[in-house]
Amino acid sequence: MFNALVIDKQDEKQVVEIRQLDESALPEEEVVIAVDYSSINYKDGLAITGKGKIIRNFPMVPGIDLAGSVISSKHPCYQAGDQVVLTGWGVGENHWGGLAEKASLKAEWLVPKPEGLTGKQAMMVGTAGFTAMLCVMALESYGVTPDKGEILVTGASGGVGSVAVTLLKQLGYRVAAVTGRPENAELLTALGATRIVPRSELEGKGRPLDKQLWAGAIDTVGSQLLANVLSKIDYNGAVAACGLAGGFDLPTTVMPFILRNVALLGVDSVMCPYEKRKAAWQRLSELLPASYYAQACTEISLEQVTEYAEKITLGQVTGRTLVKL
Repeated sequence: MFNALVIDKQDEKQVVEIRQLDESALPEEEVVIAVDYSSINYKDGLAITGKGKIIRNFPMVPGIDLAGSVISSKHPCYQAGDQVVLTGWGVGENHWGGLAEKASLKAEWLVPKPEGLTGKQAMMVGTAGFTAMLCVMALESYGVTPDKGEILVTGASGGVGSVAVTLLKQLGYRVAAVTGRPENAELLTALGATRIVPRSELEGKGRPLDKQLWAGAIDTVGSQLLANVLSKIDYNGAVAACGLAGGFDLPTTVMPFILRNVALLGVDSVMCPYEKRKAAWQRLSELLPASYYAQACTEISLEQVTEYAEKITLGQVTGRTLVKL
């Protein structure tokens, strides 16, 4: 038997409760895992509170990432006792996820936990940190190296943005961090930002082409802000885009692309292939300093998840929220 947070429907209404389940209730997949840690991401908050139409199949165990150890495996790549990490693949949305003491998953969805990380640290990185690493790798692959100039990070106070600032600093880049919360300037500077850019400077309709300011950018916002960033990227520069916090539209022109050779690089972490996924996790374990893991982090139990899911959707939580299973 094991405990799981289950989202279900009763009389057309969503209900969320902790249930004690038999292992036979788990989906039939290749690897059964004892979950040590999961976390609550914004998407989890939307799913658990029902504020977003994230869950369409019921009953569902939410939790889009997890770290744990293998109980049993039908796949030759994994043996009992192996430490693993999972992010993405629709887990916690279309397939039972990490907010349970056990999970049953496809082997191809997993990566071995890097030796330099504990399970708790892996979840402090989580989906957000993994996505940030993929964005940095995208800029590197396009040739945006530290000597080319300053890198802009939008949404720098958020999960992806804050890790991106840290990673870029560790790799020797100069970082301009965009935030709409001036009270976070000190934190962002501590993470590695060379300077702070008020979000207001990039809001509102801008020019199709503007003064060239940055060699590259990591954008978590989208919409008009991304359009304005594109207009200010240096010749041969690139923007790695991974989010739509400001909207899914993009009111830009072709001018940055055809006159300045600017590249817009899309970054998706959900369906990232295994080898790239493994490489990203290894680099995260090597690059993130000990100070990253000393930041604000709230550790809660499964019984507290619904309370914190609500808080996260209301913007009342600072730092990562980890769930100890």
